[in-house]
Amino acid sequence: MAKAEPQRSCLGCREVKPKDELLRFVLDPEKNVVPDLAKRLPGRGAYTCYRRSCLEAAVVKRQFSRSFKGEARTPSAVDLLSMVTGLQEERVAATIALANKAGRIVSGSDKVMDALRKGSIALLILAEDISPESAAKFLAIADKTGIESFRFSEKERLGSPLGKDLRSVVAVCPGPFAESLRRELKRYGNFFEGGAE
Repeated sequence: MAKAEPQRSCLGCREVKPKDELLRFVLDPEKNVVPDLAKRLPGRGAYTCYRRSCLEAAVVKRQFSRSFKGEARTPSAVDLLSMVTGLQEERVAATIALANKAGRIVSGSDKVMDALRKGSIALLILAEDISPESAAKFLAIADKTGIESFRFSEKERLGSPLGKDLRSVVAVCPGPFAESLRRELKRYGNFFEGGAE
């Protein structure tokens, strides 16, 4: 019989979900609340959904102090949101860098457009600051060919893990890296939009 997946409650909305679908927080040695996106830090964990609204509610309602039995030093909601955002961006960028080293990334507008038309990619990542005209061209073909697309950070942040100054768009070839990036990018997008995991 399969072992039941551990469940936890979100400190913000109180919804119960599988632990792996939630954002984990722990206390550092100075008793500061810190995010643990990799879920590897030692100690008792407290959880929120991957939504900024849930994280903000947890801070406003002082849920971290309750969860950690009054020992927690909770940063402001703005600071905690900034920490989570930074760590999420680092995770996405690190996965893009690994995928690039493995030869699973296509970058450069012409090469990405060619790969899109051939249907040889699993997902498309567009920088938040790509021009609306360029975005519309890529998205039109992605929609037509059924390729999932995501927005991520800025051109500089998208280019950096590839060793480039700027990249407006990158494509990811099918395989494990595409699946990892899809999961991380959904969490990243949901965190800002307040959508469900």
